[in-house]
Amino acid sequence: VTEIFHSIQGESTWSGLPCTFVRLTGCPLRCVWCDTEYAFHGGESRTLAEIIQKVDTFRTRLVEITGGEPLAHSNAFELAALLLDKGFTVLVETSGAIDISSLDPRTHRIMDLKCPGSGEVERNLWENLSYLTERDEVKFVVADRTDYEWARDKIRQHGLDRQAKVGRLRAILMSPAWAILHPSQLADWILEDRLPVRFQTQLHKHIWAPDTQGV
Repeated sequence: VTEIFHSIQGESTWSGLPCTFVRLTGCPLRCVWCDTEYAFHGGESRTLAEIIQKVDTFRTRLVEITGGEPLAHSNAFELAALLLDKGFTVLVETSGAIDISSLDPRTHRIMDLKCPGSGEVERNLWENLSYLTERDEVKFVVADRTDYEWARDKIRQHGLDRQAKVGRLRAILMSPAWAILHPSQLADWILEDRLPVRFQTQLHKHIWAPDTQGV
């Protein structure tokens, strides 16, 4: 475990809500624009009971399991189920490079599909899209026009826009890569194409310094 902390949720449809984050250590990907490289190594071993006990101290019912890549830890699946059993609302933010089918169906999965600019586009596990439900969200981090067009085309190719329209997918999220693509540029592209996505920035980076850990 790299860190467990209480903050304001900065992304997804849950943005703005108080949330407890459990950041697990390690990630098999190396995205060019990654902002949590400090979670690649180190951390400390904790039992599932110790993690849940720490989460309990923050007295917030919304919990996100993140990383790194949390699903690289086989016991992350059990952690999510145990938190759900205790009445928490559980978000799992995952790269989509690891099979999500074994995640407890009560979780809200936020799947971060990798655009070409990430350097990890070949790691996308496309069959994961078939496991998504009305509880889940798909996210694209866009670094340039090529990324945007790729994401737009994948949304249409896989029918994500149709699924969101009929309520079979909670949301399609699109974010500008921090300090790489200006937010207004991405907003203009979305508006020009009438793309049915939720534009988002990383709210926590507007509240605190962008490189602040534990927020």
